[in-house]
Amino acid sequence: MNVLFLFLIIPPTSDHMENIDGYLMKYTNLVTGWQYRFFVLNNEAGLLEYFVNEQSRPQKPRGMLPLAGAVISPSDEDSHTFTVNAISGEQYKLRATDAKERQHWVSRLSYAVSHYINNHLLLQSLSDHILLPFLSQEQEDIDADDEAEDCFTDKEEDLGAVEEERSVILHLLSQLKLGMDLTRVVLPTFILEKRSLLEMYADFMSHPDLFVAITDGSSPEDRMVRFVEYYLTSFHEGRKGAIAKKPYNPIIGETFHCSWKVPKRPDASKEPSQGSPEPAATTQDPYQVRFVAEQVSHHPPVSGFYAECQERRMCVNTHVWTKSKFMGMSIGVSMIGEGCLYLLEHDEEYTFTLPCAYARSILTVPWVELGGKVTISCTKSGYSAVITFQTKPFYGGKLHKVTAEVKHNPTNAVVCRVQGEWNGVLEFSYTSGETRVVDVTKLPVTRKLVRLTEKQGPTESRRLWQHVTESLRQKDIEKATEHKRILEERQRTEERHRAETETAWRTRYFDREGEGWVYHKPLWKNSAFKS
Repeated sequence: MNVLFLFLIIPPTSDHMENIDGYLMKYTNLVTGWQYRFFVLNNEAGLLEYFVNEQSRPQKPRGMLPLAGAVISPSDEDSHTFTVNAISGEQYKLRATDAKERQHWVSRLSYAVSHYINNHLLLQSLSDHILLPFLSQEQEDIDADDEAEDCFTDKEEDLGAVEEERSVILHLLSQLKLGMDLTRVVLPTFILEKRSLLEMYADFMSHPDLFVAITDGSSPEDRMVRFVEYYLTSFHEGRKGAIAKKPYNPIIGETFHCSWKVPKRPDASKEPSQGSPEPAATTQDPYQVRFVAEQVSHHPPVSGFYAECQERRMCVNTHVWTKSKFMGMSIGVSMIGEGCLYLLEHDEEYTFTLPCAYARSILTVPWVELGGKVTISCTKSGYSAVITFQTKPFYGGKLHKVTAEVKHNPTNAVVCRVQGEWNGVLEFSYTSGETRVVDVTKLPVTRKLVRLTEKQGPTESRRLWQHVTESLRQKDIEKATEHKRILEERQRTEERHRAETETAWRTRYFDREGEGWVYHKPLWKNSAFKS
């Protein structure tokens, strides 16, 4: 019955979906150049196939491109040329005999692509209801056995590209106005960081031992101070080198998964958070901290990310929208949104905001600094904290300075003050007169565990951006730019299709709640982890 229903709601092939064929010129390479080839639009298989000539059609095609998710682009160089860009990154550059024939092929190919997108959206909307017995569900729970220590160690230290492409930057700057929103401005590919913004958010968990230790605090005051310590030490690892580069803008529906293993410490509740050498790890199985991020919206560009340690009954849920603006020789990035840490063992919730980031000296050696005030508050305990990231004064002054105060709101008493640099040494001072120093550069960084790219789904960050990343590694900026353009054009095409068909985007892991986004299976909604 389900199969019959599916057959009834998918319309039969129309005249526009008939197979078409004919000769086109195909650009092969610089040596061979253009060659005539016989092309077939195979609608049944969803493929654009080509043969050496019409006589060889009964044989196996010389090549083929899947049309699902492909982008068809008429060329600006003349009225005869067009390209077909497959979701895999492979491209056919083709030339018809005249403008009319090009339009014929472009319209038929575009219709075929739209047909497959429409059926994909239809299947997606039905899968939760009638197709589950027949189609495997999209993977949600990542098998920990498939994850291994991350070997991605690229450092963003190459300044050559920036110096060589300064004329490109100058031209871009000439088109901008002070205060201009850069959200939709296409920035040069050579400034990209070789990873997605979704993956960069995982760097907030580079010290998962400090995260897990928050719930070990012996009192509400201690737990708030531990959270402030974790928060202040979570930013420095996000920089992969001295030069400031920009991560990829995530594609809507893109996801990123990883985890960390945290050795268990004996009697952790009696240990100071970071005041003395690390005690020896036990032989017990380590705690596991899991992380998932998803790009839940395109306009505005909102990311949701969630991390949990089930054994410690703690999790954190965050949604953030990055908004960039041009500031002359700097670019300012506002991180709009908030997060919430849940300590279920203590029935406490800690809400927090995020600082602004600035890319300075964008014409010479770009570097990043943080700025602005952020707040952390726990309504139940009455403790709060204000953290101020100070930008460098125009004349003199230290870089990356940060100060913080932890306060007990009912009595208005400051119980702890912090000063120092968020990427250097932090000094904690308590009302008792005690002080404690944390050097973030000496904290052990725990490498995340990820699956190999070939084991990831097609919308997971590293697999989705693999062709851009590899081209950047090879310093082939032209090819990286083209692969990036294909991904972005496919996103625009699908967005237009949803608008035309009034089809709402359906997220996978996060649900809209009020003004924010919440992970769909958080610990605090799981009865097994409630008090």
